[in-house]
Amino acid sequence: MSVNGATERTRGIPFPGTFIVDRAGRVKARFFEDSYTVRNTVSNIRLKMNASDGTVDATRVQTPQLDVTMYVSDAVVAPGNRFSVVTHITPRSGVHVYAPGASNYKIIEMTITPNQYLRPQAVKYPPSEIYFFKPLNERVPTYQKPFTLTQEVVLDGSGATRNALASQTSMAISGTLMYQACDDHLCYDPVRLPLSWTVGLKPMVPQPTVPPAGK
Repeated sequence: MSVNGATERTRGIPFPGTFIVDRAGRVKARFFEDSYTVRNTVSNIRLKMNASDGTVDATRVQTPQLDVTMYVSDAVVAPGNRFSVVTHITPRSGVHVYAPGASNYKIIEMTITPNQYLRPQAVKYPPSEIYFFKPLNERVPTYQKPFTLTQEVVLDGSGATRNALASQTSMAISGTLMYQACDDHLCYDPVRLPLSWTVGLKPMVPQPTVPPAGK
């Protein structure tokens, strides 16, 4: 059943799924969609399995506390594709930011600016490490080493969206990284860092590149 429930028009239509099988024929991973119009891109699946080929362009930004690299899982997507926007973060030496579960602290957050054509999913946080602050005898989950925040996004596959984007060759996606960095001596002012990604666009169903026989 789709997220909107079955209708007479969609009843009986199978929803897409992807199985990853190793050379011995064993299923190593599987991915299913909640709508027949949505498809995971191959690059997005590779990213989720930590097998990204790293061929997409990246944008880099530096702050006094962090080095930030932004990229997308796919250079080009089509309406109905599920892909990911990625922010790779490297704290400077001696600096940490707070991870989910850190009570009474500003947890690092990545958000995507609302876009009528995009459906963002929840941000995926990697495992954190415990930071021990001796003066307060306090242990909190933090990120002190390079880490990556990933957010899957579905580009709407409706006919209205396909028509609206038909003449566009790319889409700019904006967002924000909010954090408060600290070291062993002090906590710096909270930061609201603008993020941006650009992804190319292609039709959901590409047009034939070879004319039919006889034409």
